[in-house]
Amino acid sequence: ATPIPRTLHMALMGARDTSQINTPPVDRLPVQTEIYSWSEALIRDAILREVDRHGQVFFVHNRVQSIIAMQKAIEKMVPGVKCSVAHGQMQEKKLEQIMIDFMQGKCDVLVTTMIIESGLDIPNVNTLIVNRADRFGLAQLYQLRGRIGRSNRQAYAYLLTPPRMTMTVDARKRLSTITELTDLGSGLKIALRDLEIRGAGNLLGAEQSGYINAVGFELYTKLLEDEVATLKGIDLSLPDEEKEVKIDFDGPALLPANYIDDSDLRYEFYRRLSAADSLPSIALIEEELKDRFGALPEQAGNLLDTARLKILARTAGFEKIVLEQDHLTARLSLPEDQNESQKIIGRLVAAADPEPVEFRMNEKVEMLYRFKSGNILKSARKFLQRLTREGIFLD
Repeated sequence: ATPIPRTLHMALMGARDTSQINTPPVDRLPVQTEIYSWSEALIRDAILREVDRHGQVFFVHNRVQSIIAMQKAIEKMVPGVKCSVAHGQMQEKKLEQIMIDFMQGKCDVLVTTMIIESGLDIPNVNTLIVNRADRFGLAQLYQLRGRIGRSNRQAYAYLLTPPRMTMTVDARKRLSTITELTDLGSGLKIALRDLEIRGAGNLLGAEQSGYINAVGFELYTKLLEDEVATLKGIDLSLPDEEKEVKIDFDGPALLPANYIDDSDLRYEFYRRLSAADSLPSIALIEEELKDRFGALPEQAGNLLDTARLKILARTAGFEKIVLEQDHLTARLSLPEDQNESQKIIGRLVAAADPEPVEFRMNEKVEMLYRFKSGNILKSARKFLQRLTREGIFLD
C-alpha cells in the first residue's frame, strides 16, 4: 500500500518501521498506463478490445450527480455493451447485488466512483479508464491501477485529462509519476515522489494542534529524531571536534535563485557545504560553482565564507562566533583547571598580537576582536586563520 506522506516521513526518520515486498506474484505483468485527452473513439476502442477478449472494464467517474449520465453516454458510444453503475450513496443491498452481478460477468463495464480503490480482486477486469484523472491524488491513482492486472493478462490503464495547459503543476507531476513508475514493486518510489509533491504533512498550519508553530518544523524534526534515538539506545552526542559551531551573521548568505534556478540543485550545494569538513573541500565547491554558474554573487560569497569560518572556529576551539558591524565575538569553553585556562588565554593573546583582543568572563569566556576595516567576513577569516596556524588549542 502507499503510505500517506507524514507516515512515510516518520518511517524515514525511524519513528515507524517499514517493510517492503518487491517480488510480484508469479506471471503478474506491469500495467500499461497512458494519458489521453477525452476521446470517444479511444473509450470505444478500449472497451471493445477488452470485451473482445472476454474481459471487463472499470470506468471511474468520481461524481455521483452525473454518473448516470456518464453510463448513458458510454452505452451510446458502445452499443450492445452492458453497463452498470456503482457508488457509495446506493442502498447496501442494491450495491451488493450490482457487484455480485459484475463479478459473475453479467455486465461488461462498471461505471463507478472511488469506492473500488481498495479491497477488490476481480482478475477478469483488466482495463481501467479514469475520467478527470488530474483531480485524483497520486496514492488514489496508484490504488485504482492496482485493481486491474491481477492475473496473467496484460492490463491497460487510461487516464483521461483536460488539455495540459489547464492542469495545475502538481497535477502534471502526479500524472507524470504514475505513468513513469509502472514497474511491479514501485510503490515505495511512488510514495517518495508523493512526499516530494505534497510535503511531509501540514505541520505549520493554523489548524495544527500543539506547539509546532512556535517550535518550528526543523527543530521539531530534530527533537523527534533525538527521542527516537534515545528509545533505541543510540548515543547521539558528538565528540568536541565534530560539534556544530554557530555563526551569527546578519548579512545575506545564500545561493540566490537567479544564480542557480534549479531548487533541487541549490539544496544539493547547501547539503555539500553543510557536510564540508575542510577548507580545500569548500574551495572545490567554490570552483565548481564558478565553472557551472559564473562569478559568485555577494550572497553566495558570504555563504562560502561562513562555511569556512565554521571550520576555522571549530579548529580553534570556539563554540560560537558573532559578527557585528566592526567586531567579532568568539565564545569558548576553557578547561576546569585554572592554570591550563590561563595558558590558553595567554597563547591566544600572543597569537592575536599585534592586534589587541579583549576578554569577557560570563558563563562562558568571550573574546572580543575589533576589525580595522574591510569586509567583515574576510577579516574574521584572516584572524581565525592566524589563530589556527599558531595552534592555540591543538596541543
